[in-house]
Amino acid sequence: MKNEIYPREKYLSKIRPFFDSDIIKVITGIRRSGKTSILKSIINELNLRNLADRIIYLPLDNRGFKNIVTPEQLENKIEEQIHDQDMYYLIIDEIQNVKEFEKIVLQYQEEGYSLFLTGSNSYLLSDEISTKLTGRYLTFETYPLDFYEYLEMKKFFQKTISGDLYEEFNSYIIEGGFPKALEFDDLSSKQLYTSEIINEIFNKDVKTRNRVSNKALFERVQSYIINNYTSQFSLKTFYDSLLVAGIKTKLNTIKNYIEILKKAKIIYECNRFDLKSKKSLLREQKYYLADLAFYFSTNVNNSLNYGPSLENIVYLYLVSNGYKVSIGKIGDLECDFIVRKQSGDYAYVQVTYTMTGNEKIKEREYRPFRRIRDGFPRYIISLDVLRDQQEGVHHINAIDLFLGKEVI
Repeated sequence: MKNEIYPREKYLSKIRPFFDSDIIKVITGIRRSGKTSILKSIINELNLRNLADRIIYLPLDNRGFKNIVTPEQLENKIEEQIHDQDMYYLIIDEIQNVKEFEKIVLQYQEEGYSLFLTGSNSYLLSDEISTKLTGRYLTFETYPLDFYEYLEMKKFFQKTISGDLYEEFNSYIIEGGFPKALEFDDLSSKQLYTSEIINEIFNKDVKTRNRVSNKALFERVQSYIINNYTSQFSLKTFYDSLLVAGIKTKLNTIKNYIEILKKAKIIYECNRFDLKSKKSLLREQKYYLADLAFYFSTNVNNSLNYGPSLENIVYLYLVSNGYKVSIGKIGDLECDFIVRKQSGDYAYVQVTYTMTGNEKIKEREYRPFRRIRDGFPRYIISLDVLRDQQEGVHHINAIDLFLGKEVI
C-alpha cells in the first residue's frame, strides 16, 4: 500500500488543465488529507508523458531536504537539477519550511516553469502570501476522502468491503476519511491516528505561526466546537459560559482561537443568509468538521447521531464539489443549505436522517420550502430508500448522491 498511490480524480481533474501552465498551483487542505499523494499522482502522470527528466520534486519535510530553510538554499537545490533553458515542472511539498520562498517561486514562474506547491494552511492562506503572489496562483483545496473515494480507495488497496452500503457508510462516519487511516484494520488504531493528527496540527501549524497564550483555553474552544458541530454557535453565549465556569478571557481571544481552527482547516464556517433581506448574517454561523473522525476519535461514545453526521457530510460534499453554501433563514424558519452552483443557479437543501413514518418530521422539512417564493429547485436529502416526493420537492437518497447516481 505504501508504494502505490490512489489517484484522486476528483482533484486531479481540476488541476490537470493547468499542468503545463506557468500559473502557480497551490494545493491546500487539512494536514494528512492527501496533498502529498496528489503531488505524486501528478508526477506519475507527467512520467507517463515521458517527462521524468523535466521534473524537480522537493519534499521539504523529508530526510535530505529538511536543511533547506532559506531562499538561497532552495534556489541552489533547484539549480542543481536544471541542465538547460527549457521548461521544468517544479513540485515543492511543505513550501512553508523555507522563509521568504515567494521571491524564488516567482523567479521560476517568470521563467515559464510550471510550479506546484503544498504547505501549511496557516501560511498558504494568509494575507501575506496572497499579497506577494496576487494574480499568479490558483488554489486547489483538498478534503479528506468523501464516501465515494473511501469505497474506491478500499477497492484499490484490496480491503474488504461490505455488501451492505449502509454498513459501509456507518463505518465511514465513525472512521472518517483520512487516507492513511485505511492502512489500519481496527477502529481503535484509526482513532488513535486521527487524534494524533490534531496534536500534529497544533504543534506544526498553530504553535509555530500563532500566539496561543492559553493552551488550556484553546483546547477548550476546540473541544466545544468539535462537540457541537452543525449546531448554531453564539460567541457571546459561549463566552458567558466560560465566565460562569470561572474562566476569565476576552471575546477577541475566543474569536482568534476559532480563526486559528479555521485556518488549520479543522473546521469550516458557514454563515446564514436571510432570504427576506438578502443579507448575510455573520453572527449566526454554524461550524462543520473537516472530518467526522475528529469528533469520534475524541469521544468515548461512538454511538451515531445521524442528523448532525449526515448534515456535516452533505456540507463537505457540496463545498468539495465547488458549490457555494450558506444556511437559509426564512423568518423564524431555517433551510439547512442554500446552494449556489457554478452556473450561478441556486438550489435549496434540507437534510434529515429519515422521513419514514413520522409526519412531524415531514412537516418540519417541507415547511421552510413553502416560504420560498422563487422557482429554484428544492431537495430533501435523507437515508431513506423509498422517496417521498411532494410539493415539487426532489427527495434524494444520500448514498446515491455521494456515489454520483443523483445530482443537485
